[in-house]
Amino acid sequence: FPGNKMVVGKGTASFGKRHNKSHTMCRRCGKRSYHIQKSTCSACAYPSAHMRKYNWGTKAQRRRTTGTGRCRYIKTLPRKFKNGFREGTTATAQKKK
Repeated sequence: FPGNKMVVGKGTASFGKRHNKSHTMCRRCGKRSYHIQKSTCSACAYPSAHMRKYNWGTKAQRRRTTGTGRCRYIKTLPRKFKNGFREGTTATAQKKK
């Protein structure tokens, strides 16, 4: 090295100096992708009303699409549809065989 100076590159020596976090937890998607200064999430685009989704990220779409969670509302729909979405009534008694 010219002048016998120690040049710090972007390798091992510089990793010890990295202690500031630019991203923190996102309250919508739960990933560590919420940029503190920009105040936007790089994974789900919070606080935007629409979720971030691109067609070039097919596997990412598959991870967060409908059916990957509990589906608390959707899983009761087939049964409700079968009964005609009735509410506030009692079921009619079935005939004994």
